[in-house]
Amino acid sequence: MKTIETKSAPAAIGPYSQAILANGFLYTSGQIPLNPETGTIEGSGIEAQAEQAIKNLGEILKAAGTDFSKVVKITCFLAHISDFAAFNAVYEKYFVSKPARSCFEVAALPKGALVEIEAVAVVE
Repeated sequence: MKTIETKSAPAAIGPYSQAILANGFLYTSGQIPLNPETGTIEGSGIEAQAEQAIKNLGEILKAAGTDFSKVVKITCFLAHISDFAAFNAVYEKYFVSKPARSCFEVAALPKGALVEIEAVAVVE
């Protein structure tokens, strides 16, 4: 196993890694819309927050030597399921390969975020 860490994405806000590479797969921790430079939530609406969370995820994929096209599974957590369509409008710009996905409404997310995204990707 190898720990993946990049300063281009927010540092973990707890006792965990940004991602772990094991047996050719990258397992990312959930990414919320934190600005990696300021540590604050980026954007007040779901669209802006989804963009930042996905950007953070992309930086971790890049640090591991992979990209969005190699993602095989995504798990999305939304503070409000009513944001589902708006979230999908941002999501589909990045995940054009249409990986398997689960999406849930949750009671709360860290730092009051509206969205959190985690991924499993192939690293070749």
